[in-house]
Amino acid sequence: MTDRATPKDPNRRPPIAIVAMAIIAVAVLALPLVGLLQRTPWSTLGTRLGETATLEALRVSVVVSLLAAAVSMVLGMPLAWVLARLTFRGRALVRAVVLLPMVLPPVVGGIALFFALGRKGLVGRALQNWFGVDTLIGTTAGAVIAAAFVSMPFFVITAEAGLRQLDPRLESAASTLGAGRWTVLRRITLPLLAPSLAAGATLSWARALGEFGATITFAGNHPGRTRTLPLAIAQANEAGQPEAAIAMSVLLIGVSLLILIGLRHRWIAPRTSHPDTSSETSPS
Repeated sequence: MTDRATPKDPNRRPPIAIVAMAIIAVAVLALPLVGLLQRTPWSTLGTRLGETATLEALRVSVVVSLLAAAVSMVLGMPLAWVLARLTFRGRALVRAVVLLPMVLPPVVGGIALFFALGRKGLVGRALQNWFGVDTLIGTTAGAVIAAAFVSMPFFVITAEAGLRQLDPRLESAASTLGAGRWTVLRRITLPLLAPSLAAGATLSWARALGEFGATITFAGNHPGRTRTLPLAIAQANEAGQPEAAIAMSVLLIGVSLLILIGLRHRWIAPRTSHPDTSSETSPS
């Protein structure tokens, strides 16, 4: 029984060229943020964030993003369940449609919403004739729909991934013991799925909070109704108020960093320990 030295992993030390390119990539991503933080008026940051226009935009952003996240959860959870648990013709097409807003330019999504839900749109006329809804354009409800359109895919794919990772034997065992479908869902599936649902809801909320293109194209830029923080940042920058735009940008960066820190374990799997092969013995 002899000990054998563990051979060094040649891939542990990447070539210098790869390290150099990685450093350049980090610089490309970090330099804009560094430039923004360097220009931030730290001494007057609190005053800038406390201005009426900023607080109003923050209020609209919070309302719109939370409602959009709620819509994404209510509609996205059944959709994720269908995509994860059912096999049917056209499932790949349905998933492609669900994921399309993630890669679609937001302004294109806004135009699509306009021609679907506008006064003369595909559904807009029915909303006016049947429910008396004059228009969603220029309203907070319109901003919520635009934000939900671009943010729901983040919840759906996260919830679907969580459903696929669940051990089906646990649900089968509960059913064998006499639990009904709703009991299994309430007592087994949802508790096990809770981390994925929380991660999906957070991602959906974060995407809705930063939404710009679809909102301004479909709902417009109206103070107190649809002007969220991203729209207020663009407005302040165009109006020659860079300090106000920078202050609101720093606020959104801070929120985004908190979200990334909170969800880091959902994206980066912990390293699994491999058994030490050095103590294994070979037959003599």
